[in-house]
Amino acid sequence: MGTGERTRTQRRPTAGDLRSAHGAVIPDVLGPGLNVLFCGINPGLYSGWTGHHFARPGNRFWPALHRAGFTPRLLRPDEQDELPRWGLGITNIAARATARADELTPEELREGGRALAERTERLAPGVLAVLGVTAYRSAFGAPKARIGPQDGVRIGGAPVWVLPNPSGLNAHWTADAIAGELRRVRERHGGGPAGGSPGSGPHASTGR
Repeated sequence: MGTGERTRTQRRPTAGDLRSAHGAVIPDVLGPGLNVLFCGINPGLYSGWTGHHFARPGNRFWPALHRAGFTPRLLRPDEQDELPRWGLGITNIAARATARADELTPEELREGGRALAERTERLAPGVLAVLGVTAYRSAFGAPKARIGPQDGVRIGGAPVWVLPNPSGLNAHWTADAIAGELRRVRERHGGGPAGGSPGSGPHASTGR
């Protein structure tokens, strides 16, 4: 982590900092042989400013990931590059940072879905786990989709699991409830410490 990044993790952004982050793009967290590729809707302004996924205080992604057994300890957002060692990656449907996901246009979500399919085909993860059912419905023309595995659906060749949006704005889902859904993904597709049970390596549970 560079000096500028350390400084940003040590203080909260000002309103001006957040305004300047509008439209920012942050790198995906990727690696070979992923068990699970997590896909957010798009970065929030806090994430755009820090350069780290799910960085806003109150976002439940990192606590839920740990409670589900995907990480051996609770990671900070600036430790996101640790994830590929446990067979985990992060990307987004849309790349640009906004204050709210509903600032994205339907066409932007659909275009992001097409780009995601190409990216997923190249990476060949064991499962694509999309964090946000409303955005998933818009991006992939699936208005009746529900939380859980999308039976018979593949994006870029990977099976799909829709998960709750971990944003603090999604008050219908607690961190424990989100962790429960994440645990179901891990039980079926692996990932996490010690090689990622239930298989003997990436994709073991999916036959890929």
